Amino acid sequence: MIGRRDREGPLMRNNTHFLRKSRVVTAVAIGILIGCIFAFLFPNGFFVSNTVTNPNRNLPLAGSKTQGNSAGCESSDRTNMLKSEFVAVSEKNAELKKQVRELTERLRLAEQGKDQAQKQFLALGKQPKAGPFGTVKGLRINPTVVPDESVNPRLAKILEKVAVNRELIVALANGNVKEMLEVWFTNIKRVGIPNYLVVALDDEIAKFCESNQVPVYRRDPDDSVDAIGRAGGNHAVSALKFRILREFLQLGYSVLLSDVDILYFQNPFDYLYRDSDVESMSDGHNNMTAYGYNDVFDEPAMGWARFAHTMRIWVYNSGFFYIRPTLPSIELLDRVATRLSKENAWDQAVFNEELSFPSHPGYDGLHAARRTMDFYLFMNSKVLFKTVRNDANLSKLKPVIIHVNYHPDKLPRMKAIVEYYVNGKQDALKPFPDGSDW
Repeated sequence: MIGRRDREGPLMRNNTHFLRKSRVVTAVAIGILIGCIFAFLFPNGFFVSNTVTNPNRNLPLAGSKTQGNSAGCESSDRTNMLKSEFVAVSEKNAELKKQVRELTERLRLAEQGKDQAQKQFLALGKQPKAGPFGTVKGLRINPTVVPDESVNPRLAKILEKVAVNRELIVALANGNVKEMLEVWFTNIKRVGIPNYLVVALDDEIAKFCESNQVPVYRRDPDDSVDAIGRAGGNHAVSALKFRILREFLQLGYSVLLSDVDILYFQNPFDYLYRDSDVESMSDGHNNMTAYGYNDVFDEPAMGWARFAHTMRIWVYNSGFFYIRPTLPSIELLDRVATRLSKENAWDQAVFNEELSFPSHPGYDGLHAARRTMDFYLFMNSKVLFKTVRNDANLSKLKPVIIHVNYHPDKLPRMKAIVEYYVNGKQDALKPFPDGSDW
C-alpha cells in the first residue's frame, strides 16, 4: 500500500484536491440559484398565513374609483350589522341573566319555607324520638319574637310603665264611643286591673282619658290611618286595630285586645292558658257551638251516600282575644289587615277565615295555634240574656267578662249588667228581651 501510494505521485494528489474544491463550489452555487428562484416565486415567504391581510387591499386602484367606494360601503354596512347583532345578543343575554336571577331567588325562597315547621322545631331543641303509645304530644307553643323597640320608641316607653309581665289589655276608642269607654275603664278600675291602655284615635278621647287618670296612648297625628280613627264607625275601627296591634307584638308584648262594650268582673289574666298564638272568646252559646261538633249534612239524592259529616264551630269574636308576640300571630294581623284594605269585608269574618282555612291548592294556610275560651267565664250577651239569667244555677256564676256583642242597645244593657252583677239588683236584666227589637 505504501508503495502504491508512492507510485501515484504529486500530480495525482493535486488533481484530487482540486476536484473536491470544485464540488463544494458547485453545491454552493446551486443552493444560491435555488434560493433566488424561490425568492422570486414567493416574495412573501413559502409559509404565509391566509389570515394576513394586505393593508392596501381596500384602497381603490387607478381607474376604478366606483369599485373602491362600493367595497368601502360594503365593509361599513357589514360592520354596522355586526354591531347591531352584538347589541341584540347582549340585550338578550342580560334578559336571560335577569330571568335566571329571578328563578334562583324564587327557588331560594321556596327552599327557605319548605321545611319551616321542622326548622322552627329544631331551633328549640334536638329532634326527639316518638315515645310510647299515648304519650306523644306535638309542639303547641311558638317562640316569641325578639323585641324591636325601634319600631315605636315612644310606645315602648309607655308599655314599660303600664304592662305587667309584658302583658296588657288594649282598647281602641274615638269620640263615638266615649260613654261606653267610661263604663269600660270604670269597671277595670273597680276590679283592680293595673295593666290596661287606651289607644286614643282622636284628641277628644286622649284628653278624656288623661282627665280620668286612664293610661292612654295617642297615635302620631300625621299617621296615615288617623282619618279612619277619627271618623270611622265600629267596623272601620275594628279593621284598624289589626294594623295598630302589630306594633305591640313587634315590641314583644302580649295583648288582650278588648272592645269597649265589654264589662270586667275579674282579672282576665288569671284565667288565660297562654299555650297558643291566639286565645279568643267564642260567639257560641253552648258546648257544641263554642267548641265544635260533627254536623251531619243530609242529601237524599245521593242514596246510600246521602249523609255527609261536617265539622262546625261558631266563630271567634274579634273584639276580645289574647294574642302572643309570635311570628304566626304577626302574620295573622298582616293577612287580616291586607285583606280588609282590599275587600269590602267584615273584620270578624276575615279574622276567622285566616285562622281556620287549611292549606289547599293556591292557598297557604296560617300555621297558628288557637284556643277557645270558656264561654261561661268569657261570656257573650246571647249566653247571658238567653240562658244564664233564666237558669238559677248559672245565674250564680261570676263571669270574668261579659261582651255585649249580640245586642245593638249596648250602653243601657251594659249599665243593667253592672247593676245585676255588682250591685246585686236581681231584676235589672228583666226589661230586656233575649234578642233585639229589630
